[in-house]
Amino acid sequence: MTVVELENVTKTYGTVKALDGVSLSIPEGQTVALLGPNGAGKTTAISLMLGLRRPTAGRVRLFDARPEALAVRSRVGVMLQSSGIAEHLRVGEAIELFRTYYPQPLAFERIVDAAGLGHLLRARIATLSGGELQRLYFAVAICGDPRAVFLDEPTVGLDVHARRALLETIRVIAAEGRTIVLTTHYLEEADALADRIVVVDRGRVVADDAPSAIKAGAGVKRVSFVCDPEREPALPAELVTDVRRAGARIDFLSAEPEMVLRELFARGFVPHDLLVTGATLEEAFVAMTGQERQYA
Repeated sequence: MTVVELENVTKTYGTVKALDGVSLSIPEGQTVALLGPNGAGKTTAISLMLGLRRPTAGRVRLFDARPEALAVRSRVGVMLQSSGIAEHLRVGEAIELFRTYYPQPLAFERIVDAAGLGHLLRARIATLSGGELQRLYFAVAICGDPRAVFLDEPTVGLDVHARRALLETIRVIAAEGRTIVLTTHYLEEADALADRIVVVDRGRVVADDAPSAIKAGAGVKRVSFVCDPEREPALPAELVTDVRRAGARIDFLSAEPEMVLRELFARGFVPHDLLVTGATLEEAFVAMTGQERQYA
């Protein structure tokens, strides 16, 4: 079953084209990370999927229906950066309130355990820290036992332990057959969680594949070796990028690592502890979009 479908969707705001002929299909049970530099069109795409905005052209379907239909919305959970929950409520009261909005809500205890909120049930929302608010927003997103969950930057503001716990919870609810669509500034999260990564740049989909395939398709390799700092070789500038030095170790990216090494060998330089590895997801992202550290 197809849960989300965009067919040749275009969305314009005045003279600005936020999305330009985007087609995307997400089947049931798949976890998809939507990435892209700031202003790429990700937020617009999510808004269209949820029926918060309408396309200028093309068609959007959610569970094979109009996204704004009430019957469809009852099957969807959404975690946004701001939820509009009344701050005078206690955490437990807010969860109970949102459970009443759905015909078959998730059990209260399950929601609390999943979000790690057991010790905060009597706390006023106004007193919560940023990380605690994130956990509450996640709890609200799963109140209706949704079949599709949309998560916008779910781990922002969480400490290391809370972040790991929430990521594990996302894995668990995904393993139960739910469809997950998420954005994240942490590419390692996308790499670890997603079955599929969709990269949007300038309103178009520029990559759509499994994380491993995207990294392999970036066309760059990370080369690393140890050398004597006093005899460091001159690297061919036209063949390398992102050169880094840490003590005696030097590493860089290259689309043609064989040619770089061949040139070094021809000069009589012999690298030690040579490593040639595939690009990380972040490096693949930079190679595809030319945007560094502005993803998601």
